[in-house]
Amino acid sequence: MSAGLMLWLSGAMAAFIAANSVLRAYAGSGAWPTLALALGCFLVGNLMMVRLMRESGLALAVSISSVVQLVALALIGVLWFGERLTGLQAAGVVLGIVAVAMIAWPQGARG
Repeated sequence: MSAGLMLWLSGAMAAFIAANSVLRAYAGSGAWPTLALALGCFLVGNLMMVRLMRESGLALAVSISSVVQLVALALIGVLWFGERLTGLQAAGVVLGIVAVAMIAWPQGARG
């Protein structure tokens, strides 16, 4: 994946992480403008993902994005919202990090 596509992927993941974090705040407050902000973030993230899927393929773009989002949101839940992870959940976060490394690992020439 090129540096430009990695930048797009980072932007899309940031949009999705922001959207989910705002949704968590909405769940506590119920304020409609908060929901509108979350939906706007989801829209931006999905538009960016369409470009990524077109240029890098569905499997690579979505798998990396999904796993990184899950790991980042678990960490945000713990650090920002004071949630706690069980040992099994923490192991899942570690496995998610390993999975992203394996998916993104540069491949040799394919025949």
